[in-house]
Amino acid sequence: MSRESARWSATLVGPAFVAGSILVTIVVAALGPSAMVPLLRGPGPQPPYSLDLRPDGHLVVALAAVAVVGGAIGLVAGLRGLRRLAAPDPRRTRMMVAAGCLAAGVLAFLPPVGSADHLNYAAYGRIAVLGLDPYVTVPSAVPHDPVAGAVEEWRNTPSVYGPVATGVQALASWIGGDSVRLTVFVLALVNAAAFVATALLLHRITRGDPVRQRRAALLWAVNPLVVYQLAAGMHVDTLAVAFVVAALVVESGVLLGLGIAVKVTVGLVALGPAWRYRRDPRRLLVIAGAATLTVAAAYWLAGPHALDQVLNASKSVSIATPWKLVQKALQGVFGAGAYRSWIQAGSLILMVVLAWLLLRAGARFRAGMAFGAPGSTPGDSDPGWAPGAAPGAARGVVPGSVPDSVRGSVRGSVPGWAPGAAPGAAEAPMVALAVVVAWLFATPYVLPWYDGLALALLAMVPASALDWFVVARLAALSLAYLPARQLDQPPDLGWLVTVVRAQVVPWLLLALTAALVWWAARAGAHARTRRA
Repeated sequence: MSRESARWSATLVGPAFVAGSILVTIVVAALGPSAMVPLLRGPGPQPPYSLDLRPDGHLVVALAAVAVVGGAIGLVAGLRGLRRLAAPDPRRTRMMVAAGCLAAGVLAFLPPVGSADHLNYAAYGRIAVLGLDPYVTVPSAVPHDPVAGAVEEWRNTPSVYGPVATGVQALASWIGGDSVRLTVFVLALVNAAAFVATALLLHRITRGDPVRQRRAALLWAVNPLVVYQLAAGMHVDTLAVAFVVAALVVESGVLLGLGIAVKVTVGLVALGPAWRYRRDPRRLLVIAGAATLTVAAAYWLAGPHALDQVLNASKSVSIATPWKLVQKALQGVFGAGAYRSWIQAGSLILMVVLAWLLLRAGARFRAGMAFGAPGSTPGDSDPGWAPGAAPGAARGVVPGSVPDSVRGSVRGSVPGWAPGAAPGAAEAPMVALAVVVAWLFATPYVLPWYDGLALALLAMVPASALDWFVVARLAALSLAYLPARQLDQPPDLGWLVTVVRAQVVPWLLLALTAALVWWAARAGAHARTRRA
């Protein structure tokens, strides 16, 4: 890509598609109850608000598809163009972050889009306020309650969320009372605050490097796929991501524990700080101890059944993953059966292998060294995360010859490289990213909004080819779940589930996973050769 075409891509094509996608997402929410937007019962004057036009299901699903496809195009164009630009305008980057925060704020006042999970959140909070245990009591057990009775798909499922999430849901229910609408609005405000906090944290920690700061904005604040899934979708993952990102930034075990107590799977991030302080037992004990005490206290308060549904969910296989193809193949060869233990074992092996390959490719480096050179384009001059290479080595800069001004810019772009920070702190988000990506690509049960954690961690580390794998995966899963609810769906759009979700996307993700394994293995082998 020439410098002129890169500038055109980064300043015109990318922003146009990104802005258009986010605006389309806002329009879908503003139109009101539809196949994409569940009905929220409650007094009309209460937020969230909408035009209540009851649009046709075909229209809103098509608009959502446009938002996903257009958003993916804009994101790729923006990231691709950015890697060829020497110095993006910091003022424009700040405007982008502000625009993303504004979009999240606007969406908080509109009904959530894409799934009915927020109705589950409201129901579990309501059950807790009624004095019942949401980890035992299912919404259908209180069918005449105006809030618990509004649940769609999860009527017979206890809460799978952590105690902190349940506490937030209970607070929202206490404020919202009998109104589903007001309860959801309080949850939406918390969700928007978490989204904005993450955006500002990522903007802050990448200061000093305009390229990385712009990239962080693209990967989170104005990422149309993240806005669609987490800001508009109002999933609890947003709050969990905010806690663990803050925990990595300030190296806090308490914040890490709070994130795990929102959603237990984000506990994989803890492996980052564990690796970071592997040679400092005292500091490791402080962080691990604080996180463990926080999680233990939260789950103790929640009661003995708080983890029951998490364990059950870990045995499930979601329809859009490649493991569903494996399950069908096993059923065809060996007969009827879920083969869950086989799939769990296979997914664990894949996760371990992929994590090892990614760590070998990118996390074996000395203090002050990064996954890749600032602003480099993996696949062109950089074979991967450039482990063991000093920043700039992928561009032919001799280690030790980087000017102080440039070196200072690099140090300010990742936690631990800021002036006065301890050397090696950048290891934590890098190792966390490798493990989280391995889990996302290997787990049998995953939904598109789970990928928000990987996007936030990507924004904390230098650019690499891993960007494209994660973006492609989220785009494919977003298309697979258009929408992630079945109520009010036009019957003639059933092929979106039976064909796209059940057949096309699993094969796409299988190919993407194979490509990621190949890339990680190749990058790691190249790095070892270069070090030798």
